[in-house]
Parts: sequence; C-alpha cells; structure tokens
Amino acid sequence: MTEVIETQLLINNKLVPASDNGSFELYSPHTGDLVAKVAEATRDDVNTAVDAAQAAFPAWSALSPLQRGAPLKKLADLHLQEKDELARLDAISMGKPVGTHGIDVHYAVTQYNYFAEAAYPQGHTSLNTPGFLNMSLRQPFGVVAIIIPWNAPLIFFAKKVAPALAAGNCVVVKSSEKAPLTPWKVSQWIEKCGFPPGVINILSGHGQTSGQALSEHMKIRALSFTGSTRTGRSIAVAAATSNFKKVVFELGGKSPSLVFDDADIEQAAKDIELSINSNSGQACFASSRVYVQEGIKSQFVEAITRVAKTRKLGDPTKPGINQGPQADKIQYENVQKYIALGKDEAGSTIDTGAGVTNNEVSPYHIHPVIFTDVPEGSRLTKEEVFGPVVIVNEFATEEEAIAKANNTEYGLYASLYTKDLERALRVAKKLESGMLGVNCTSPTNSWDMPFGGWKGSGTGRESLLESMEHYLEVKSIYVKVNGIGG
Repeated sequence: MTEVIETQLLINNKLVPASDNGSFELYSPHTGDLVAKVAEATRDDVNTAVDAAQAAFPAWSALSPLQRGAPLKKLADLHLQEKDELARLDAISMGKPVGTHGIDVHYAVTQYNYFAEAAYPQGHTSLNTPGFLNMSLRQPFGVVAIIIPWNAPLIFFAKKVAPALAAGNCVVVKSSEKAPLTPWKVSQWIEKCGFPPGVINILSGHGQTSGQALSEHMKIRALSFTGSTRTGRSIAVAAATSNFKKVVFELGGKSPSLVFDDADIEQAAKDIELSINSNSGQACFASSRVYVQEGIKSQFVEAITRVAKTRKLGDPTKPGINQGPQADKIQYENVQKYIALGKDEAGSTIDTGAGVTNNEVSPYHIHPVIFTDVPEGSRLTKEEVFGPVVIVNEFATEEEAIAKANNTEYGLYASLYTKDLERALRVAKKLESGMLGVNCTSPTNSWDMPFGGWKGSGTGRESLLESMEHYLEVKSIYVKVNGIGG
C-alpha cells in the first residue's frame, strides 16, 4: 500500500486546493486501493485560471520564439529525469504497464523539443494589387483551453500544450478524472522550468463541471479536445452557443483492417493484435474491425489467437507485463457489456485466456476476445468498445471490402494488407479515413504527417507540422503605397 497522494490545482504558478476544498477519490484499477485524493476544480477555479492566463498573455506573446522555447526545453529534460515516476503514476491511476510507458515520455519529449526550436509562424506578402503592399500575419488567439483524455495523458498534454505555447498563447489544461496524476506531476515543474505565472494552468476534475465551464467560457478563443465523439459533440454545442471559439477535435474510432488473400497473414495478425490489445484496447485508433478475404479466415484467426495468447496480464507496476487492467470499473463494465452482446450475436467467440504472470490479475483485467462472423448491423460492429475486443469478418471482393470498411460514422484510421501495390493505392484512395496504413496498422504513424480523422472522428489535424496552425489566427493587412505597381 503506497501513501495516498493529495493533488492540487496549478493556477498562476501556485499549487492550490480547489476553491471549495472539494476533491474526489482515485482508486488503483489493479489493487482497488485508494491512491489519491484529487482536487476537483470548480467553475470559480476555471474563471480564476482563465483570468491568470489572460493576464499573462501580453507579455508571453511578446517574447521571441527562442525565449518561449527555453522553458519547453527544460520541461522535456524533466520528463526524461522523472520517466520512472511518470510511468508509476500512470500505472497506479489507469493501469498502463510501466514496461510500455517509454513511448509516452519519448513522444512528450519530442513535442517539447521540436516546438522549442521550430515555432516561427509565417505569413506572406503580396504585390498583386496595384498601389498596395499587402501582407498576412499569424497571431495567437490569447487563452486556449486544452482537455486531454486518460488513455495517454502525457502524450496528449504535450502534443497540445507545446504548439499552443510556442504560438504565443497561454493555456488552461483540464486532465481526465481517470488519469490526473501525471499532469499533476508536470504541474509541479512549471515554475521551475521558467514559465511566467499564468502561462500554463492545470486543473483536474470532471467534465460536467470544469470541462463544461471551459467549453462555455467567453474569454477562451480556442479549445482542443481529444476524447469520445459524444463528448466532442457536447463541447461543439457549448462552443457554438457561447462565443464560437475555434475547436480542434480528435475523437473516437472504429478502425477497419482489410486483409487480402495475398497478404503476409502472420505479419498482419501480429500487427493487428498489437493494435487492438495494446493499452488494454484503450486506444482511439485500434484496429477493432478486421475483414479478411474468403479462404484465409481460419488461417488469420489461428494466427491472431496464437499471438494474443502470449500477452502477459498482471500488475502494471511490474516489468514484463504488457497488458494491465481496464482503466476503472466503468470501463470494465462497459467492455463486458459488449462482450456479452458479442457472445449472443457472433458466429464464434474466442476468449484467448492470455498468460497471467504470478496470478496477479485484478477483477478489471480482460483477456483479449476475438469474435467472428458478427452481423454488420450489430452494435459491436458499429460502436467503439475501447477494450481488447476484435471482430473478424469475411469479404469476397475488393468492392465489398471497401463498402464494409466505410459503413461507419467513424473515420480515424484504416489499414490494408496486400502485396499488390496497385490494389493498395486504389483501395487506400477509396477508404474514408484520415490516416491509413498499407501493410501496417495503428499505432504506426509519422511525426510529420497529419494526425486526425474524417466524419465523426474529428476536425483538424495534429502533427509537428500542422499543430501550431490551429493556435494562430490569420490577419490580412492592406498597405496603400504610392508608386508601387502590380
């Protein structure tokens, strides 16, 4: 039993309790022990944080990109120094195994270091109007709200905060109630890194209070959110009915993988198993719908089952474990509802019974489950499960595969496996998805390629090259100058 952590809010570079001293309890999804009492931000706390950010904005935005980058560099260094503690905090709060946490820190460090050095917003000039020298400027919004999810808090904190700050904005961040501990740890470093008071404010709490207050706030001019499509829709409504703040969304997914009969079946099975089962299936771009061509289904199912059975379930704080519990009771029960549905509707059900290490599994662990021959109209086929549950269905023709893959309101990530390059490009063009892997699948992506989805999977794109654009307004200036021609 570890000591119970008591967290605070970071407002104006001061760690403070909630204005009403309210808090909520956080329990380990593995042991069930109380691990933290987390400050619950009120609407008043949101207002105070926004006011602090607004007051800090003129001086922060007046700094050069090099000056704004210096504290970002220090923040990256502290992530590396404290990587083991960061891994432990995510393990005890939402069950991510410490042995799989290295990518989270690496991702965050890359974001901070890149935007510390590459943040030079560019406009352009024009002499195309006779008698005028015209120009456009890229300028920061002012106060930006950032609402991050629980499945990878350090990643989403960094990929949103770094470009927003580099562009010259000040931010108010709300962490998820399921995983508030690593953002709280980062909040303790903000002043030490040299960020002026008010530039970064970090709140913890629930969406219906602090999240709603941020969405409606009249002084917030842009908001970036990653999470469920349902919550994104609520935020969009609140943004529209308040001040039409700009919104950037990365939302849910129901990602299809198409496996053609000329594919490397073993590699496809290995890739797709990692995609659906890493982070206990709690990933927006997980390959949760697999369509295999007639004649290879049994071979593919055998291969993915064999790989899934090698998963090591157990205590997420111990090395060697690659699958922890679901994040909490709510997540566990939600996944179990879909598993029960699948057992009623699927042609067959395979509970892999993946390897257990030292019998140290909690009630919230779920072995990877494979369903086959699930009706296309089933909720299991249409809705995001967010757990280690995959369906494997068949297709006969290329056209049928494309139609089935696109028969969803989501469009975050799709993938296909084939040795036929012409078919790969032909199908890739027709799949309705913001990202697409050919002979690979999620989590494969690229630092310099746009990250985001079509349809109900979001608006806007994030990457090293695209992210900063979302945190800058455009201004056109028309300068009349005598003697300048066209």
